[in-house]
Amino acid sequence: MDHFLYKDGVLHAEDVPLPEIAAAVGTPFYVYSTATLLRHFRLFDDALEGMDHLVCYAVKAASNQAILRTLAAAGAGMDVVSEGEYRRARAAGVPGDKIVFSGVGKTADEIRYVLSDGVRQLNVESEPELEVISAVAVELGVVAPITLRVNPDVDAKTHAKIATGKSENKFGIPIAQARAVYARAAELPGVEAIGIDVHIGSQLTQLEPFELAYRKVAELTEVLRADGHDIRRLDLGGGLGIPYTRSNEAPPLPSDYGALIRRTLGHLGCEIEIEPGRLIAGNAGLMVSRLVYVKHGEGRDFLILDAAMNDLVRPAMYDAHHDIVPVVEAAAAAESTPYDIVGPVCETGDTFARQRAMPPVAPGDLIAFRSAGAYGAVMSSEYNSRPLIPEVLVKGDQFAVIRRRPTFDEMINRDTIPEWL
Repeated sequence: MDHFLYKDGVLHAEDVPLPEIAAAVGTPFYVYSTATLLRHFRLFDDALEGMDHLVCYAVKAASNQAILRTLAAAGAGMDVVSEGEYRRARAAGVPGDKIVFSGVGKTADEIRYVLSDGVRQLNVESEPELEVISAVAVELGVVAPITLRVNPDVDAKTHAKIATGKSENKFGIPIAQARAVYARAAELPGVEAIGIDVHIGSQLTQLEPFELAYRKVAELTEVLRADGHDIRRLDLGGGLGIPYTRSNEAPPLPSDYGALIRRTLGHLGCEIEIEPGRLIAGNAGLMVSRLVYVKHGEGRDFLILDAAMNDLVRPAMYDAHHDIVPVVEAAAAAESTPYDIVGPVCETGDTFARQRAMPPVAPGDLIAFRSAGAYGAVMSSEYNSRPLIPEVLVKGDQFAVIRRRPTFDEMINRDTIPEWL
């Protein structure tokens, strides 16, 4: 469910008509619904009610400080994968003890920064990283709380580029080696292993891969406790998928996911952390563009928009589907026509959809991309020297620009010309 609905034939974000935002900020732009963000966070929080738990929003999904502050005020922790994301979360008012630091390539400088400023735990991805964390912690005179990310060799049954739990993926420590690495952690003076971390991928639409992974984590917990390790926290990652279409996808509900966690891990008495990102932010955001041209080609027709792959790269990068709808609702009897929906970037890959059925539209019409709140704005770029597009947050009948569009001069003047030129 989201809060983007047609009212009197015009698509609204909560109680704000999208044409009103377009008139104020221009197109293209991203718009997020506060009500949807909070609803989706609370679905996860409620799913684990009665268990000791923390829902840590995955900052990489949508990292604007206004989004982070909205979720933090509702009680969310944060999962970050870089010093930059950590600094964003702290700037948004999130205390260090509610921030989990993940990521496969943490540098010594990043580790030093988060240990100095305060962090809930570091999720360790490799033995070399474990050694570096301990050395930095000793240098600072602290003991770093850690979990080891284990790779359970489970097929997440998702897109190859967002699967993270198979043996050939770069993430985590093979589960067969976990006992030896935990034993090494117990020898190091700068770390305390408090739990286990696992994350098998993103956009999962079935619970079975989670169950396979979590049962392996349960077995490992018992083994490690028998070895003398105080395993008291389980970080289960994120990955639950969202419906990118309104017709044929029905991913599991957070309540079903919570029931699975209780069934497979509840008997262990551990604190549970989960790190949803896509399901909280994905359907909470739209990208809105304007139709520039309708082009009639040989064998196919094109809708050319003012948004491009640099603004929303998911279709070009993952062949991802987004429902694309006119902001002014088409008449019920309107006949649809197939179009390739494309942007102005000089790449054939700058294609949002091929042969997508669309109702009658004309140049100047506003077009909305649904389910664009996650991995949209955060993955955007200035390719073709196109300025980053605005982000807007809506709450009820109010809206605010939470990232403005830079001017061309601001974008160009970031370049520095050498003296010899």
